[in-house]
Amino acid sequence: MTDGQERVQPSGVWATAVGVARVRALETERANPLFRDPLAQAFAAAGGLWPSSSPLPDGDEEARRRRLAVSFSIVIRTKFLDDLLQQACASGLRQVVLLGAGMDSRAFRTDWPEGTRLFEVDTAAPLDFKASVLRQERAVARCERITVAVDLREDWPDALAAAGHDLAAPTIWIAEGLLIYLPQDAVDLLLARISAQSAPGSRMGLTLGSPGVIERFGAGAAPGSAASMWVSEMPDDPVGWLAGHGWEAGCHTLRERAAAYGRPISTPPQREERPGGLVSAVRR
Repeated sequence: MTDGQERVQPSGVWATAVGVARVRALETERANPLFRDPLAQAFAAAGGLWPSSSPLPDGDEEARRRRLAVSFSIVIRTKFLDDLLQQACASGLRQVVLLGAGMDSRAFRTDWPEGTRLFEVDTAAPLDFKASVLRQERAVARCERITVAVDLREDWPDALAAAGHDLAAPTIWIAEGLLIYLPQDAVDLLLARISAQSAPGSRMGLTLGSPGVIERFGAGAAPGSAASMWVSEMPDDPVGWLAGHGWEAGCHTLRERAAAYGRPISTPPQREERPGGLVSAVRR
């Protein structure tokens, strides 16, 4: 039986990772992309989202705008975290953990310094799906890549330690497009666990749902779509929240980072935009 026949098709929350891959594939095809992800198209195709995604109802302009806005945010956050990883590696960090890794292909598309170890933490289904596509594409990682099949609602720190994570070495933690799917108590537990596994000098990159995003995008979201599964937004004071866990944070809005990357948002904000959607932090 071929990989394609054996492959379990995406479902539930992890299916959104294939949608993210499609957005990254479209960005890669641009004449002036903010990043290139050569594997994204293969992930999207394997999940049935390439060359097109599910059609929208005729005349549903609001749904079209929501989809474009979500896609734009994925592009900007990908660039933001790419830069964070590059800066952290330049400062000497060599241990990376991607939480809820999904179809992230940074192990394959980034020029990592020698000695970098990258852990991809996710449940078995997306990791198995991903592995079949990687075999099909004959992809070769540019660092030591270690997959850790565990549910983030379970005791993932023990599983990560068993896979070789070094508590004594600083870690770069990435939680991209993850926290918005977790209730607030689970978000706090995840951050507490990250903090407990982080040596001084560790770094972290987070994406958080901006205030009101669930109301704006979730109300008319189709069942099973990404927005229909969003449950948490960023705290009122993300800097203070992270400081309480021992992190010194810098927060940015999507609009601010988009302008810095040469992709300014032309429409004025509909409400006050507080920094916090894109977060970089250092463990004190």
